[in-house]
Amino acid sequence: MSNSSFISHFLLLALADTRQLQLLHFCLLLGISLAALLGNGLIISAVACGHHLHTPMFFFLLNLALSDLGSICTTVPKAMHNSLWDTRNISYSECAAQLFLFVFFISAEFSLLTVMCYDRYVSICKPLHYGTLLGSRACAHMAAAAWASGFIYALLNTANTFSLPLCHGNALGQFFCEIPQILKLSCSHSNLRELGVIVVGACLVFGCFVFMIFSYVQIFRAVQRIPSEQGRHKAYSTCLPHLAVLSLFVSTSFFAYLKPPSISSPSLDLSVSVLYSVVPPALNPLIYSLRNQELKAAVWTLMTGCFRKR
Repeated sequence: MSNSSFISHFLLLALADTRQLQLLHFCLLLGISLAALLGNGLIISAVACGHHLHTPMFFFLLNLALSDLGSICTTVPKAMHNSLWDTRNISYSECAAQLFLFVFFISAEFSLLTVMCYDRYVSICKPLHYGTLLGSRACAHMAAAAWASGFIYALLNTANTFSLPLCHGNALGQFFCEIPQILKLSCSHSNLRELGVIVVGACLVFGCFVFMIFSYVQIFRAVQRIPSEQGRHKAYSTCLPHLAVLSLFVSTSFFAYLKPPSISSPSLDLSVSVLYSVVPPALNPLIYSLRNQELKAAVWTLMTGCFRKR
């Protein structure tokens, strides 16, 4: 193959060799995806229906749940289909769409986590200006900017990745279409456009990361100055879920894309990809609901209301 135009499909990584293990992986993926759908769906419904939850923090949490649903629905259904039907094929157009949507939702999620960090910073460090700095219009603009940045970055990455000539076969070492795996098939070893996209992405990620670190340093300093223990506990209860979700997402994503090639292996790449693409969407609702009393109460009210209607 001398050019990607000759490739009609890609071969994804098989999760298992035997039929029994394939069915086991299908059941595991089905359970994780159902947990993610249920958890994020409950958060979206609770925030949308609970008028007392129409605050900036829960508005951004609703957007985060939408990005989690989008990311897991982009990668897992195809992997489940391949495990169930014992196939590895994904068409060229499906692969391009999957890569675009995955990068879009992951990038939007990172931007939303940054915005949520700003929300916590203003709430704790500048409570008197909270209504001014985070009004409904400002929240809508920040959420729109997060989704727009994800869309633009995904468009740049997808266009750049699929414009490269591919001449090293069509087998991907991953269970979904991932940029590093497609670049391994490329004939080009030095591409200025690829370097430009990487530099832009690295600068954005580094800027957001520095902002998050600075914000949480200021947040924890402000929390320590709160005189009452109850006030400190309430402040920590709103920050720790976000910090836990942020740590899980950033650590696994950074390791997946920045680990040295010397420690790379198919099994390690697969494990890390599951950690940053499948596990967070299922765990995020649990992390937030366990620490937030208002959200737990709203979810419980929603569930009991549905059962009563039946």
